[in-house]
Amino acid sequence: MITPMKNGFIIRSRISEAKFREILWHFCLDIEAVKIAKICKISRNSLNKIFKEIRKLMAKECENISQLKGEIEVDESYFGPKRVKGKKGRGASKKTPVFGMLKRNGKVYTQIVKNCSRTELMPIITQFSALKDSIIYSDTWKSYDALVDFGALAHYRVKHSENEFANGKNHINGIENFWGYAKHRLAKFKGIKKENFYLHLKETESVASLVI
Repeated sequence: MITPMKNGFIIRSRISEAKFREILWHFCLDIEAVKIAKICKISRNSLNKIFKEIRKLMAKECENISQLKGEIEVDESYFGPKRVKGKKGRGASKKTPVFGMLKRNGKVYTQIVKNCSRTELMPIITQFSALKDSIIYSDTWKSYDALVDFGALAHYRVKHSENEFANGKNHINGIENFWGYAKHRLAKFKGIKKENFYLHLKETESVASLVI
């Protein structure tokens, strides 16, 4: 049975529009859910359902991004449990690989990937960036080979293996700052279910331009 809507934002919601706006205000301030529940006098179960619907809307908006163009930094990172001893870098066990693209002084786009191979990453780069109008900055990971052949205006690499992290405009500090911000922000949840990680990642992507 579908209950009458009391607000124009969340389908099947029984809370008033005024209450929803109050919840949304505190959500945007990035206040912990347990505190919002007390402030707004709503159960955690109801609040979690509302937050999930908000995050779905944010994720949908993120996926509607226009192609990035200009100076773009690309990189990958891994999210999840602490690294298992003996597992390093891109082969880290039990971690979720995420690919990211950041337009300098602009938006960031992320996507969960199966792995960081060229066949996995290159279609994302060509779909979400206007390569012919873009200069790409990356590290020396082999999956980024031949970006110019795929149409990029230019491609510069920062050689982390040689302790090079910035050489003038040649760096990927922007996307690396985003990874740091994302991991710090997501850590406050003290564990996120794998099926909910995508929504939390997209929420973080959505607000990143406002805080970093």
